[in-house]
Amino acid sequence: METPASRTSSWLVYGLIALGIVSRLVPHPWNATPVMAIALFAGTYLSKRWAILLPLIIVAVSDLIIGWHNTVPFTWGAFLLTGILAWGIRSRPTATRVLAGALGGSLLFFVLTNFGVWVAGGLYPRTIAGVWECYLAAIPFFRGTLVGDLLYTAVLFVGYNAVTHTRLARQPAP
Repeated sequence: METPASRTSSWLVYGLIALGIVSRLVPHPWNATPVMAIALFAGTYLSKRWAILLPLIIVAVSDLIIGWHNTVPFTWGAFLLTGILAWGIRSRPTATRVLAGALGGSLLFFVLTNFGVWVAGGLYPRTIAGVWECYLAAIPFFRGTLVGDLLYTAVLFVGYNAVTHTRLARQPAP
């Protein structure tokens, strides 16, 4: 028997999938999509199964449309790991923990995907100098990643908490 809560969860999952796919298909600033925020949100508020599946469904469907690339394992891995790492937030989702998760997800995406570009992209020599050149060339793209992740994380978490009438726990002052 379907309950109102399970219907809400289903609609939330479908809505997040649609948002994630559409956001990757429409024009947007480089790397500024809600996929990382969705992975963080799913890992915090949805089942562990959805924490893993939700971002992977989004990138699988949108990559089929956008085009497959040789850095898929690194891109998908960053989203997958963020969803799993967010399990640590779920017991007490404070604003500080969510912010740390968003920053950590952005950094994880930057490190993993650019390592993938260096390893599988063929654009840089496979030397220490080549990996540094790859990371330096990627710095301008990190701005879009960081701004997008922080903005979409704030919208998802604050919006969800406003709709469900919950609040992010406040950490006591040190």
